[in-house]
Amino acid sequence: MNRTEFKLNRAGDVALVTIDNGEDHRKPNVFDEAALGSLAATLDEVERGGFAALLLTGKPYSFSAGADLDEFPELTRPGESAEAARAGHALFGRIMRLPIPTLAAINGVCVGGGLELALFHRYRTISTAVRHLGFPECFLGLVPSWGGTQLAPRLVGPKAAVDVIVLNSMRQNRLLDGASAFKLGFADRLFEPAEFLDESLAFLLEIVEGRAPERPEPDWEGSEDVFRRARGRLDGLVHGAAPAPYRALELVEGARTWSLEEGFRCEQEAAEELIPGRHCQASVYAFNLVERRAKRGLGRPDAVARPVQKVGVVGAGLMATQIAAVFLKRLQVPLVISDARPEAVAEALATLDDPRRLLTAAASDEDYAGCDLVIEAVFEETEVKQDVLERLEAVVSPECVLATNTSALSVAEIASRLAHPERVVGLHFFNPVAVMPLVEVARVGGGSDEAVATAFDAAAALKKRPVVVADAPGFVVNRILTRMLSSNLEALERGSPFAEVDEAMLSLGLPMAPSTLLEMVGPRVALSVLETMHAAYPDRFPLSQALAGLAEGRQEITPARHDPPGRDEIVESALTAMADEIGRLLEDGVVASAEDVDTCLILGAGFPFFLGGITKELEARGLSELFSE
Repeated sequence: MNRTEFKLNRAGDVALVTIDNGEDHRKPNVFDEAALGSLAATLDEVERGGFAALLLTGKPYSFSAGADLDEFPELTRPGESAEAARAGHALFGRIMRLPIPTLAAINGVCVGGGLELALFHRYRTISTAVRHLGFPECFLGLVPSWGGTQLAPRLVGPKAAVDVIVLNSMRQNRLLDGASAFKLGFADRLFEPAEFLDESLAFLLEIVEGRAPERPEPDWEGSEDVFRRARGRLDGLVHGAAPAPYRALELVEGARTWSLEEGFRCEQEAAEELIPGRHCQASVYAFNLVERRAKRGLGRPDAVARPVQKVGVVGAGLMATQIAAVFLKRLQVPLVISDARPEAVAEALATLDDPRRLLTAAASDEDYAGCDLVIEAVFEETEVKQDVLERLEAVVSPECVLATNTSALSVAEIASRLAHPERVVGLHFFNPVAVMPLVEVARVGGGSDEAVATAFDAAAALKKRPVVVADAPGFVVNRILTRMLSSNLEALERGSPFAEVDEAMLSLGLPMAPSTLLEMVGPRVALSVLETMHAAYPDRFPLSQALAGLAEGRQEITPARHDPPGRDEIVESALTAMADEIGRLLEDGVVASAEDVDTCLILGAGFPFFLGGITKELEARGLSELFSE
C-alpha cells in the first residue's frame, strides 16, 4: 500500500513541497504516522536554511483529506488521543515558526487535518476546481484537534468558523467549494486550475518581495449571539445526544480569549475525551460502512448486467416523478412515463427538468416496448401493481427488467401472475429521492441474476448506494422503522402525549420525531405498511387504533388506557423492539449482517453516524444479544 509522503523540490529559492500518496485522485492523501514522519523529515531540510519561502500543495485534485481514520480505533489507551493531538500541534507548529513566508496552495480536496495543516501557513491560495473544503470532525463524533478550532476563528471570525466547523458538519457534512472558501476568507487568492501552481508561486514571490496582502482582523462583535444561536441550532439537530459539536462550539468560543497554547491544550483534552468514546468510534464504524463497504456492491450477484438505454416509469405521482427526475439527470437516456390520470402526466412533463428532450408521455402500453428497464410506482396495492406488470410483460422484450418500487409488499406476489416472474425485482427508492442515497434492491427467490445485476447497476449509475435485500415484508428500513413506530404508537395508546413521545425519541439524536415521520410518510401510507407487516408478523406488529384514527383524519388520539410510560421507558421499549426485529430480520436472511442493517438505516432513514446506524447504540445499552449470533 502506498504511503503519503511530503516530497521536497526546489523552485528557485522556494521550497516546493508536494503531498503525494502515489495514487490517483480517487484515493486522496491522508495522514498516518508514517506521513507525519515524512513531514517532519521535510521540515528538517527546510529548517536547515537556503530557502526564501515555502509552498505546500497536493498531488493533482487532492490536497489532503486529513487524518487516516483507520488509526482511530487503535486510540483507546489513556493518553493516546491527547498525545496524537499534541504531536500534530507540535509538528504543524514548526511551519508557523519558520522565519520565511509560507503558503498552502489548496488544489483539491482539503478537509479535516488537511485544512488544519493549511491554516498553519501564513498565506493560502485556492483553486476554483476545489469542491470539498471543510471540517467533517463533528459529523464523525470528534472535534478538529490539530488547531482548527483555534486558527479558523482567528482567520475568518467566529460566525464563519462556527458554520464551517460545527453547523455545516452536522448538516450531513456540508462542504465548501473553492469560491465559497475564498469568499469566507480561508484563502488570500482564488485562481483557475489551469495555471494554479504557477500563479500561486508568483503570488508567493510577491510576498517575498514585500508585497504581502492585507488581511482584516476577525470581527468578534456580536459573537455571544452567534454562539447562542448555534447552540439552539444544535439542540434542534441532535437534541444533546452528540457531545462533539457542543465541545467544538466551546473551543471556537474560547479562541477569543485563549492564547494559542491554551487553545491547543483544550483541543488535546477534547481529543482525549472524544476519540476513544462510543460516539466517535461508532461514527468511524459508520463512515467505513458508507464510504467503503457500501461501495463494494453489497449482495450484487456475479452476473453481467444488461445495458439500460431506455427506461420506463409507470406512475406520475410524487415518488414516480422523483424517480423519473433522477433517471433523467444521471442516466440521461430516453424515458417514457404514464399514469392513469392524464393531469398527473401533464404536471410531470411540465415540472421535470429535461433539457435534452429525453422525456415522452406514453400514449399506450406499446410505447414501453423498447425499454430495458421499467419501474412501476403506482398505488401501494398488490392487485394494482400486478395489473401494471401483466400489461407491461405483454409489450416489452424478454430481456427487459421489470421493477416495482413497493415499500413493503411482497415482490414475489406482485410478480406471481407473470409468465416470467424471474425478471422482476424490487427497486425501492426513499423519499426524497434526490437526497436519500439508499436503494433497496429486493431479490425474489429464484430471480434472475442478470435482472438483479441490471437493477443494481442502474441504481449505482444514479449515484445511489444499492443494497440487495431478500424479498420480505418491509425489506430492511421500513421493517425496522415500523417496529419502532409500533412501540411509539403503544405509548400513545397508553396515554402519552405525542410531544412526550417525540421528545423521548429525539433524545437519541434520531433525524426526525415520530410525529414528523408520520407527517412525512402520511398516516394512510403508514397504516398500509403496518397492515402489511401485521399480516406477516401479527405478534410483533399489532394494529393500532391510534394510527387508524390519524389515517381517518382525526386530530386527537383517544388513549385505550391511562398508564403512560415515562421517557426512559419509551426509549427503552423502542430500542428493544428494534434490536429484536434486527435479530429476526437477520435470522430470515433479509441481509447478511448487522453491518448491512446499519448501512440501510444510515443511507435510507438518515440515522446519524454517531449512533453507528443503530446497532452500536444497542450494543452500548446491552441489547446486542437480541441480534448477535
